[in-house]
Amino acid sequence: MIILGIETSCDETAAAVVRDGRVVLSNIVYSQIKLHRAYGGVVPEIASRKHVEIMPHVLQQAIDGASIRWSDVEAIAVTQGPGLASSLLVGLSAAKGLALRLGIPLIGINHLEGHLFSAFIGPDAPVFPDLCPFTALIVSGGHTTLLRVQGPGRYQLLGSTIDDAAGEAFDKGSNLLGLGYPGGPAIDKASRGGNPEAVDFPRGRQKGHLFSFSFSGLKTALLYHLKQHPIPAGDSARLADVAASYQEAIVDALLERTVVAARDGRPVAVVGGVSLNKRLREKLTLCSREKGFPLVLSAPAFCTDNAAMIAAVAHYGLGLRDESALHMDCEPRLELFAAP
Repeated sequence: MIILGIETSCDETAAAVVRDGRVVLSNIVYSQIKLHRAYGGVVPEIASRKHVEIMPHVLQQAIDGASIRWSDVEAIAVTQGPGLASSLLVGLSAAKGLALRLGIPLIGINHLEGHLFSAFIGPDAPVFPDLCPFTALIVSGGHTTLLRVQGPGRYQLLGSTIDDAAGEAFDKGSNLLGLGYPGGPAIDKASRGGNPEAVDFPRGRQKGHLFSFSFSGLKTALLYHLKQHPIPAGDSARLADVAASYQEAIVDALLERTVVAARDGRPVAVVGGVSLNKRLREKLTLCSREKGFPLVLSAPAFCTDNAAMIAAVAHYGLGLRDESALHMDCEPRLELFAAP
């Protein structure tokens, strides 16, 4: 089945054509990073206006890149939430219009479920049902969630962040260090050659909450460290040490909880934009070898927000469907369904 995916939950305008949930015929992503960099984060109004402007071009690129005609598309999958309301509305409106014009099914998809399925896209990736049950860490700009996955659509929530997500911790830390936006790649780059043990930053352990994450205290610790130990202008070695130590605290917090959840030796899938972090991937790979659990990571092209992952979810019969999909509204706080 050929599905056109549309994703506009934040500041990426994305469209992709996917066959049978795994074969990506095209994957177009227009990033707005340059537009938001001056503000240190995403400005919702700017994001939604750019979505409106660029959407027709991105959609046509996806069709042309897949070497198909519009009439070949058999269904349209679109992100319903979570995300920025004004951005989600642009994607939903485009998807509804296309579904009505083409006379094909419309499917509303949970953005987080899209990230979960991103690890199973591509000819060399494992098949989702075959890997179940497994532990999944969804770690992105706005979400840090640990799940036990029993099967497609069957998820048990183990823990999530009680304040900032890991991606937000990177962005806020980068801002304090004067490294710019987005914070993850900036800190990753600045930390190279630095000593990750130079500063002992907190790992956000919460007593009585084994799988919960907390990064607000880490950000505060960095703030006070910089006040007490300012980094002299031009001291790249000192900056690298602090950046590496801050990054290490985030990576360790993610790793520690994931490893505990994987004690049964079942596979672990780590997905989302933050899973691109080189240090996280390095330590996850080493840990999987030492602890003996299979590790599945999304291909780099599918880590950040993209539409291929949205189409992949739809292939498995998940999401809001039938006539109700044409009347669906965006759900900025949409949660990932959790079932025992």
